[in-house]
Amino acid sequence: MHTRRHTLRTGDRRITDVTDLCAAFVAEIGTDGLLHVFLPHATAGLALLETGAGSDTDLADHLDALLPRDDRWRHAHGAPGHGADHVLPALISPSLVVPVDAGRLALGTWQSIVVVDTNPDNPERTLRLSLLAG
Repeated sequence: MHTRRHTLRTGDRRITDVTDLCAAFVAEIGTDGLLHVFLPHATAGLALLETGAGSDTDLADHLDALLPRDDRWRHAHGAPGHGADHVLPALISPSLVVPVDAGRLALGTWQSIVVVDTNPDNPERTLRLSLLAG
């Protein structure tokens, strides 16, 4: 298995596209297999999403509606609404698996791999990529 860790700065961005980072990793190895992408964080997740056509903004807006940034959360340290950040990974998984064909991600035409991060208190994230060659 081939593994690499990357440090990302998400800052105040809710959606960060990491497709190119993942594609470069599998291209370097150049084989068939499965790419496992993992965020070892309790307040962020990963998704396959069409970016640049409004879906990323729609996702961020609907996460605000679904997980309001107010004082209703029992987990109440940090920024207002921080408890919502801890619920996010139950809805948007911190891991995903993508098939790889001859060193290329086998994504659909409009699919991108994105980090979904609603937590402004932790602007730095670790992304772990693992390619299990087939």
